This record gives sequence, C-alpha cells and structure tokens, in this order.
Amino acid sequence: MTIRYAQPEDLEILAAHDHHIAREELRESIRRGWVLMLWEDKEFLGWLRFNLFWDNTPFMNMLFLLEGRRGQGLGGRLVDFWEQEMKARGYSEVLTSTLSNEAAQHFYRAHGYADCGSLLLPGEPLEILFRKEL
Repeated sequence: MTIRYAQPEDLEILAAHDHHIAREELRESIRRGWVLMLWEDKEFLGWLRFNLFWDNTPFMNMLFLLEGRRGQGLGGRLVDFWEQEMKARGYSEVLTSTLSNEAAQHFYRAHGYADCGSLLLPGEPLEILFRKEL
C-alpha cells in the first residue's frame, strides 16, 4: 500500500470519483498539496482531501475509499498518515466534520476525534464538527 500526494497527472482519476468539488478547485487543491491518494500496486483505492479552516487549521474535507475497499482499516491508515504530515508541518490540531446521520461520526471518535461543535443548515441533518490534538 502506498500513500502519496496527488500530482497534476492524477486529476482525471480524482475528478472521475470526487463529485463534491469543482474540477478547477480540485486542480488547485492538488497544486497546493492538499490531496492524498491511496494505492495498492497500480490500483487506486481512495483519497483524502483537506484545506485550511480559518486559514490556519487543517480541515479534512473528504475521506473516501472505493467500494469493496471499506472496512479494511485503510481509512484509518490514510487519516494517520495525514495527521503525521500535519504535525510535521507544525500544526497542533486538525478538524473534520460529518453529518449526524452518517456512520462516519463513529469512525472519527474511534480515531481520537472529539465533538467540538455543530452546524445546522436549513433542510440538512446536523453537521458535527470534530477536533483532534496532534
């Protein structure tokens, strides 16, 4: 298994799977070094995309594993790698969020993330914010 930062040539494969971000924003995220990719040999397994909340705190926007690759501990490995990278960059905490009706909240808590707030938008389930000290 290999975790590496996305490169410009990875745009097509990421854009084919990541439908939560505009193509040009994805291109910019790759350029900034804000996308990690998970591979096994030459098989693409998933990705982690982040940015900076308040321009100073790493915020994981997307953690995604392709069908058939979930439930194998790969998401945890990707998150652990990202956290180590953020710590090496000098950050002391990271943030993420998930909807209250999604099982991901249990994944984050199991990986040391603590509830730190919420956001309620009209017509949407509660968005739970999570924080972890590095």
